[in-house]
Amino acid sequence: MKWVPTDIETFAKSPEYVDTAVIPLLPVSFDESIKESATMAEFTTLLTSQLERQLQGRILLIPGFSYLKAKKQEALNVLVQWEQEMLDKHFKHVFFVTSEYDWKQHEASLKGTLLWIPSLPLQHMDEKSRVSVMEDQVRQLMNLFIQKWREQESV
Repeated sequence: MKWVPTDIETFAKSPEYVDTAVIPLLPVSFDESIKESATMAEFTTLLTSQLERQLQGRILLIPGFSYLKAKKQEALNVLVQWEQEMLDKHFKHVFFVTSEYDWKQHEASLKGTLLWIPSLPLQHMDEKSRVSVMEDQVRQLMNLFIQKWREQESV
């Protein structure tokens, strides 16, 4: 489910089926890494959109969490608040999806699951290659989601 009125209306009627929130982490930078930030944000946005299509009845795709790369600690503080709100209000699982490796050093501060996926320069691929690469990435992510859900069920 996406963060759009029609999906949210459906979610509100049957929240027990949607127990997982997915938050894309989107870096923004205005220095020499501006293009790298844009590449990571594009890749993460496309990846999580494809993931939402595959797992539509189980996950809610939260709007991308944009943050300044240079202010990661401030972003982490806000993100922890978002996460706690989601866990308190409804969700059993929170997944953070990012292409920025630096988030790995903050993983212990989060209760949810941080998934780091290196971004690929999609702008240099033809449409067929782009679709194929994204499908492969989504398949791998789906396996991680299913594994986490099973771990939770067995607890």
